[in-house]
Amino acid sequence: MTIIRFDELNRAKAEALIEEIKTSEAAAWAKSLPMDYDQLDLTIAPLEERVAQLDAEVKATKKVSPNPAKQARRKAKSYLHKTEHIRNKRDEYSAAQAVFAGRNSFSKTDHDATFMRVKEDPMMNGQLKPAYNLKIATSRQFVLGYQLFPNPTDTRTLIPFLETLSTRRVLGDYIIADAGYGSESNYRFIADYLPEQTPLIPYGTMLKENSRKWRSDDRKVMNWDYHDKDDYYIDPQGVWFNFQKYVARKDKTGFTRQFHRYLAEAIDENQQPIPAALTKGGRTRYIDVNPEWEFFKAQQRAKLTSKTEGKIYARRKIDVESVFGHLKAYLHFTRFTVRGNIPVKRQMGFMLMAMNLGKVAKRLFALSALNQIKRTKARNLRDFRVLVLF
Repeated sequence: MTIIRFDELNRAKAEALIEEIKTSEAAAWAKSLPMDYDQLDLTIAPLEERVAQLDAEVKATKKVSPNPAKQARRKAKSYLHKTEHIRNKRDEYSAAQAVFAGRNSFSKTDHDATFMRVKEDPMMNGQLKPAYNLKIATSRQFVLGYQLFPNPTDTRTLIPFLETLSTRRVLGDYIIADAGYGSESNYRFIADYLPEQTPLIPYGTMLKENSRKWRSDDRKVMNWDYHDKDDYYIDPQGVWFNFQKYVARKDKTGFTRQFHRYLAEAIDENQQPIPAALTKGGRTRYIDVNPEWEFFKAQQRAKLTSKTEGKIYARRKIDVESVFGHLKAYLHFTRFTVRGNIPVKRQMGFMLMAMNLGKVAKRLFALSALNQIKRTKARNLRDFRVLVLF
C-alpha cells in the first residue's frame, strides 16, 4: 500500500534528520537524542528547549551584529519544524493504517467506503470510485435481507452474510449465487454449519473446464490419468507422479487448505534421469492437489448440470438481477447521498423497503382487479340466468 511505503520513507527521513542534528550540534543534548521513530516527542522536547534558550540569548545580545545566537536559533527552528512535520506525518499514516482494517484503500471523505471498480465508468478507463459492496438475498424478487461490506471481493462476503441471514431465519432450501462466491472456504462453511441448505454456486473455472481448449491442455492435472488404488498420476508425457507428503497452506484470511504433494519419478529402471520429469532449472517436478476442493467442484458440477437444480439456478438472474435493475431504472437510485457505514445502511434499507412495499401494493392491486373481474363475470352470469327464466 502507498501509506506503508510513505511511512517507511518518513521513518528513513526521521533517522537521517536526527543523525544530522547529532553531527552538526556538538552539545550534550544533541548527542543524547534517541533514534526512535515512534518516540519523536523525546526529540522535539530538547529542540524546543534549545530554541527557548536561544531566544533568551538573542534578547540579551540585541546589539550584536552579526548575531551568532540568531544564526543558531534559525538552525534549531529549522530542525524543530522538520521534526514536527515528520511526527505529524507519522501520526497521519498511523491513523490511516488503523482505518484500513483489512482493506487496501479508503476514501478521505468517507472512511467506511473503499475504492472499487463500478459499472458506471463514463471515461471507459477502469476508474476506481469509493463505493460499498451491497449484498442482498431475494425470493421471488422480494428482498429478504441485505448487508453492506467495505471489501470489494465477493468471495469473502458470503460467510458473514449467510451468518446474518441464518440468525434472522430467512434462509431457504437453496443458496444460489454466481461464480464470484465459489471457493473452498464457502463450500466448507455451508457443508459444516448449514447442512439443511443446498448450495448452487459455480466455481470460477467451471465454464472454462467444459471448453475444448481446457480439456486439451496437457498442463491441467484434471486431464492426467489418475490411479486411485495406488494413488499416483501419469501426465501426457508418461511421467509418474507418486504421493510424497501432505502440505498445508494458510491464506490471508486464516483459512487453511490441505494439499497432497506428488513428486515425479526422475530416474527410470536403468537408473537414468528422465528429462521430462525435470524442470528447466534441473529440479524434480511436483504437483499439489487439493482433494477437498476437487470434491466440492465435482459436487457443484453434478448439481448444476442436473435438470431440476439447473432450472432453479437459471432463475437467479431473474430473481436477483431484477432487483438491482429496479433500483437503478425505476427508483433512480445509483449512488448514496450520505456518508458513513450506518447512514448508508439505513438509506439502503429504506430504498429496499420501499421497493418491497411497492411490489406488495402492485400485487394487491392486481388481486383486487382479478376479484373484481370474477365478481363482474358472476353477476353477468346471474343476470343472464334470470333473463332466461323470465
